[in-house]
Amino acid sequence: MIASLEGVVGAVAADSLVLEVGGVGYRVFVAPAVLATAEPGRRLRLHTHHLVREDLQALYGFRTPEELGFFGLLLTVTGVGPKVALGLLGSRPVADLQLAIMADDQGLLTAVPGVGKRLAARIVLELREKVAAAGIAATTSAAVGRGGSTGEGDVVGALQALGYTLAEAREAARHAGAGGAAAGSLEDRVKAALRSLSGG
Repeated sequence: MIASLEGVVGAVAADSLVLEVGGVGYRVFVAPAVLATAEPGRRLRLHTHHLVREDLQALYGFRTPEELGFFGLLLTVTGVGPKVALGLLGSRPVADLQLAIMADDQGLLTAVPGVGKRLAARIVLELREKVAAAGIAATTSAAVGRGGSTGEGDVVGALQALGYTLAEAREAARHAGAGGAAAGSLEDRVKAALRSLSGG
Protein backbone atom coordinates (compact mmCIF):
# COMPACT_ATOMS: atom_id res chain seq x y z
CA MET A 1 0.00 0.00 0.00
CA ILE A 2 1.24 3.50 -0.85
CA ALA A 3 0.67 5.66 2.23
CA SER A 4 2.34 8.91 1.11
CA LEU A 5 4.28 10.42 -1.76
CA GLU A 6 6.73 13.29 -1.93
CA GLY A 7 8.16 14.52 -5.19
CA VAL A 8 7.96 17.06 -7.98
CA VAL A 9 4.71 17.88 -9.77
CA GLY A 10 5.14 16.74 -13.36
CA ALA A 11 1.73 17.70 -14.79
CA VAL A 12 -1.64 18.98 -13.64
CA ALA A 13 -4.98 17.82 -15.13
CA ALA A 14 -8.61 18.71 -14.39
CA ASP A 15 -9.01 16.26 -11.49
CA SER A 16 -5.53 14.87 -10.88
CA LEU A 17 -1.82 15.52 -11.04
CA VAL A 18 1.29 13.53 -11.82
CA LEU A 19 3.84 13.39 -9.01
CA GLU A 20 7.35 12.41 -10.08
CA VAL A 21 9.00 10.32 -7.35
CA GLY A 22 12.37 8.70 -7.97
CA GLY A 23 11.91 8.60 -11.73
CA VAL A 24 8.36 7.21 -11.54
CA GLY A 25 5.29 9.33 -12.28
CA TYR A 26 2.25 8.61 -10.10
CA ARG A 27 -1.17 9.89 -11.18
CA VAL A 28 -2.94 11.06 -8.03
CA PHE A 29 -6.56 12.23 -7.89
CA VAL A 30 -6.89 15.27 -5.64
CA ALA A 31 -9.41 17.90 -4.55
CA PRO A 32 -9.59 21.25 -6.41
CA ALA A 33 -7.89 23.03 -3.49
CA VAL A 34 -4.77 20.87 -4.00
CA LEU A 35 -4.86 21.41 -7.77
CA ALA A 36 -5.09 25.17 -7.26
CA THR A 37 -1.72 25.23 -5.49
CA ALA A 38 0.05 22.56 -7.57
CA GLU A 39 2.50 23.85 -10.16
CA PRO A 40 4.70 21.76 -12.47
CA GLY A 41 8.25 21.69 -11.13
CA ARG A 42 7.19 22.40 -7.55
CA ARG A 43 7.75 19.88 -4.71
CA LEU A 44 4.68 18.43 -3.07
CA ARG A 45 3.96 15.91 -0.32
CA LEU A 46 0.65 14.08 -0.20
CA HIS A 47 -0.90 11.56 2.17
CA THR A 48 -2.43 8.93 -0.09
CA HIS A 49 -5.23 6.41 -0.16
CA HIS A 50 -4.32 3.50 -2.46
CA LEU A 51 -7.56 2.05 -3.80
CA VAL A 52 -7.25 -1.47 -5.22
CA ARG A 53 -10.19 -3.24 -6.86
CA GLU A 54 -10.49 -6.03 -9.41
CA ASP A 55 -10.99 -3.53 -12.21
CA LEU A 56 -9.19 -0.48 -10.82
CA GLN A 57 -6.12 0.82 -9.04
CA ALA A 58 -6.04 4.50 -8.15
CA LEU A 59 -4.28 6.90 -5.80
CA TYR A 60 -6.10 9.71 -4.00
CA GLY A 61 -3.99 12.43 -2.39
CA PHE A 62 -4.58 14.74 0.57
CA ARG A 63 -2.66 17.53 2.26
CA THR A 64 -3.30 16.37 5.82
CA PRO A 65 -3.80 13.09 7.71
CA GLU A 66 -7.23 14.43 8.81
CA GLU A 67 -8.41 14.70 5.20
CA LEU A 68 -7.06 11.23 4.42
CA GLY A 69 -8.74 9.70 7.48
CA PHE A 70 -12.07 11.33 6.71
CA PHE A 71 -11.87 10.16 3.08
CA GLY A 72 -11.47 6.59 4.33
CA LEU A 73 -14.41 7.05 6.68
CA LEU A 74 -16.62 8.38 3.87
CA LEU A 75 -15.80 5.34 1.74
CA THR A 76 -17.32 3.08 4.42
CA VAL A 77 -20.75 4.57 3.71
CA THR A 78 -22.86 2.54 1.25
CA GLY A 79 -23.21 4.49 -1.98
CA VAL A 80 -20.21 6.77 -1.42
CA GLY A 81 -17.48 6.14 -3.96
CA PRO A 82 -14.10 7.86 -4.29
CA LYS A 83 -15.44 10.58 -6.60
CA VAL A 84 -18.23 11.61 -4.19
CA ALA A 85 -15.91 11.37 -1.16
CA LEU A 86 -13.34 13.60 -2.92
CA GLY A 87 -16.12 16.01 -3.89
CA LEU A 88 -17.25 16.27 -0.26
CA LEU A 89 -13.69 16.86 0.95
CA GLY A 90 -13.18 19.47 -1.76
CA SER A 91 -16.32 21.34 -0.77
CA ARG A 92 -15.51 22.23 2.85
CA PRO A 93 -12.82 21.82 5.52
CA VAL A 94 -12.98 18.49 7.35
CA ALA A 95 -14.13 20.14 10.58
CA ASP A 96 -17.12 21.71 8.77
CA LEU A 97 -18.13 18.32 7.35
CA GLN A 98 -17.80 16.59 10.72
CA LEU A 99 -19.85 19.31 12.37
CA ALA A 100 -22.53 19.04 9.66
CA ILE A 101 -22.75 15.28 10.22
CA MET A 102 -22.98 15.65 14.01
CA ALA A 103 -25.58 18.42 13.66
CA ASP A 104 -27.57 16.51 10.99
CA ASP A 105 -27.06 19.39 8.52
CA GLN A 106 -27.96 17.48 5.37
CA GLY A 107 -28.30 20.69 3.36
CA LEU A 108 -24.56 21.25 3.50
CA LEU A 109 -23.96 17.73 2.18
CA THR A 110 -26.55 17.89 -0.62
CA ALA A 111 -24.85 21.04 -1.96
CA VAL A 112 -22.11 18.72 -3.26
CA PRO A 113 -22.71 17.27 -6.76
CA GLY A 114 -23.58 13.59 -6.57
CA VAL A 115 -25.01 13.79 -3.03
CA GLY A 116 -28.80 13.61 -2.97
CA LYS A 117 -31.10 13.72 0.05
CA ARG A 118 -31.09 9.95 0.50
CA LEU A 119 -27.31 9.69 0.39
CA ALA A 120 -26.89 12.68 2.72
CA ALA A 121 -29.24 11.04 5.24
CA ARG A 122 -27.25 7.78 5.00
CA ILE A 123 -23.94 9.60 5.50
CA VAL A 124 -25.28 11.31 8.61
CA LEU A 125 -26.75 8.10 10.03
CA GLU A 126 -23.73 5.87 9.39
CA LEU A 127 -20.99 8.36 10.25
CA ARG A 128 -22.66 9.77 13.35
CA GLU A 129 -22.62 6.26 14.78
CA LYS A 130 -18.99 5.71 13.86
CA VAL A 131 -17.88 9.11 15.16
CA ALA A 132 -19.78 8.49 18.41
CA ALA A 133 -18.19 5.05 18.79
CA ALA A 134 -14.71 6.46 18.14
CA GLY A 135 -15.31 9.26 20.62
CA ILE A 136 -16.56 6.85 23.32
CA ALA A 137 -13.59 4.52 22.82
CA ALA A 138 -11.13 7.41 23.02
CA THR A 139 -12.90 8.89 26.03
CA THR A 140 -12.98 5.57 27.88
CA SER A 141 -9.27 4.91 27.37
CA ALA A 142 -8.42 8.51 28.32
CA ALA A 143 -10.57 8.30 31.45
CA VAL A 144 -8.96 5.00 32.49
CA GLY A 145 -5.54 6.59 32.03
CA ARG A 146 -6.60 9.49 34.26
CA GLY A 147 -8.24 7.27 36.89
CA GLY A 148 -11.76 7.89 35.61
CA SER A 149 -11.79 11.69 35.51
CA THR A 150 -13.76 13.53 32.84
CA GLY A 151 -13.33 16.92 31.22
CA GLU A 152 -11.17 18.46 28.50
CA GLY A 153 -9.37 15.15 27.97
CA ASP A 154 -12.62 13.56 26.78
CA VAL A 155 -12.91 16.13 23.99
CA VAL A 156 -9.22 15.76 23.13
CA GLY A 157 -9.64 11.97 22.91
CA ALA A 158 -12.73 12.25 20.72
CA LEU A 159 -11.01 14.71 18.38
CA GLN A 160 -7.95 12.46 18.12
CA ALA A 161 -10.29 9.58 17.23
CA LEU A 162 -11.57 11.80 14.40
CA GLY A 163 -8.01 12.17 13.08
CA TYR A 164 -6.78 15.45 14.59
CA THR A 165 -3.31 15.72 16.08
CA LEU A 166 -2.87 16.00 19.84
CA ALA A 167 -1.87 19.67 19.55
CA GLU A 168 -4.90 20.54 17.37
CA ALA A 169 -7.24 18.61 19.66
CA ARG A 170 -5.92 20.28 22.82
CA GLU A 171 -6.18 23.77 21.31
CA ALA A 172 -9.73 23.18 20.07
CA ALA A 173 -10.79 21.70 23.43
CA ARG A 174 -9.40 24.77 25.22
CA HIS A 175 -11.34 27.08 22.89
CA ALA A 176 -14.51 25.05 23.42
CA GLY A 177 -14.10 25.25 27.21
CA ALA A 178 -13.42 28.98 27.08
CA GLY A 179 -16.56 29.43 24.97
CA GLY A 180 -18.79 28.11 27.74
CA ALA A 181 -19.27 24.55 26.43
CA ALA A 182 -17.39 22.92 29.32
CA ALA A 183 -20.59 22.06 31.21
CA GLY A 184 -22.38 20.46 28.24
CA SER A 185 -22.49 16.84 27.14
CA LEU A 186 -19.49 15.28 25.39
CA GLU A 187 -21.26 15.66 22.04
CA ASP A 188 -21.90 19.38 22.71
CA ARG A 189 -18.27 19.91 23.69
CA VAL A 190 -16.99 18.08 20.60
CA LYS A 191 -19.33 20.14 18.39
CA ALA A 192 -17.98 23.33 19.98
CA ALA A 193 -14.41 22.14 19.40
CA LEU A 194 -15.18 21.33 15.76
CA ARG A 195 -16.67 24.81 15.32
CA SER A 196 -13.42 26.19 16.69
CA LEU A 197 -11.40 24.10 14.22
CA SER A 198 -13.54 25.29 11.31
CA GLY A 199 -13.05 28.92 12.38
CA GLY A 200 -16.70 29.33 13.42
